[in-house]
Amino acid sequence: MQLRDAVAADLPAIHAINQANVPAVGRISFAELEWYFAKAAALRVAEVDGAVAGFLLALRPGLDYSSPNYAWFSARYPDFWYIDRLAVGEQWRRRGIARALYADAAASAQAVAAPLLACEVNLRPRNDVSLALHERQGFVEVGQQDTDGGDKTVVMLVRHLTDDANA
Repeated sequence: MQLRDAVAADLPAIHAINQANVPAVGRISFAELEWYFAKAAALRVAEVDGAVAGFLLALRPGLDYSSPNYAWFSARYPDFWYIDRLAVGEQWRRRGIARALYADAAASAQAVAAPLLACEVNLRPRNDVSLALHERQGFVEVGQQDTDGGDKTVVMLVRHLTDDANA
């Protein structure tokens, strides 16, 4: 597995992986993915045997981004590295790709002195696989909120990177 920055040629594969992982991640249009590609603090891919096997998209504060989850973190934390989405293709799961992408994200965030990683995970519909992954990664709950007109409930999670640096 090789972790690297995404390039424009990766966007169709990233989009396909994203859409195949709905509702664990939100559905996006290709145009929205292009916006992310232009604005992301990091859009990293895990490549296996020449194929994009998974990706992680991180955003910094201060963007004009209408996500209620991003807004929730922005209202409470002056600085963070927001993991907007992480997804792995079905045939590549259970190979440590998500774990590797999170380690990579933590290192990138620490390199720019971001104090924490922030993300949300679905409680309704429940995403037990992602909840377990985030617990193993050291994330802790800092809140919950309903989204999508009350159709979803998410748990707001953070991982303090200063704790990692002092460990």
